[in-house]
Amino acid sequence: MGASYGMSPWSLVIASSMAAPALVFVAARRCFVVVTVTGRSMAPALMPGDRVLVRRGARTRLRAGLIVVFGQPCDECPARGGDTTAIGTRFMMPADGSRWTIKRVAAVPGDTVSEVARPAVGDAAVVPPGMLVVLGDNAGSADSRTWGFLSTVDVLGVAVRRLSPSGSRPEI
Repeated sequence: MGASYGMSPWSLVIASSMAAPALVFVAARRCFVVVTVTGRSMAPALMPGDRVLVRRGARTRLRAGLIVVFGQPCDECPARGGDTTAIGTRFMMPADGSRWTIKRVAAVPGDTVSEVARPAVGDAAVVPPGMLVVLGDNAGSADSRTWGFLSTVDVLGVAVRRLSPSGSRPEI
């Protein structure tokens, strides 16, 4: 007689019930990331120390008013997604996720470029395909007023909500 090496039905139930939460966690990590705000460029909506849940991707659903997270500006970085040197600077996507930038989308492709950003985008009147104008809520923010257009390729994701206790401050 041979030995049976299969698992009992109860063992399978127990093993799959233990694996399910791990799979949900892995799937959530692929779809979402938590970032911590360090600067005041998005004040008063987001303050230093606020933690924000960001949905990765979602580049096809970008619209004015959304808060996005993207790689920090980098003048020495190679162009991505085509030559952006004529219409803006490039952005460095951190390998370890340590340095991201968070701003509000002010204009998407086809929208009129706001007057405050025009000097940095070569006086372009309309946002070209694949580009965004992003501005910090704080007028002193470094944003498209400084570095021009942001390529949609450089967007990590869209802010979904603030996770930090915020007292009476409104949600984003």
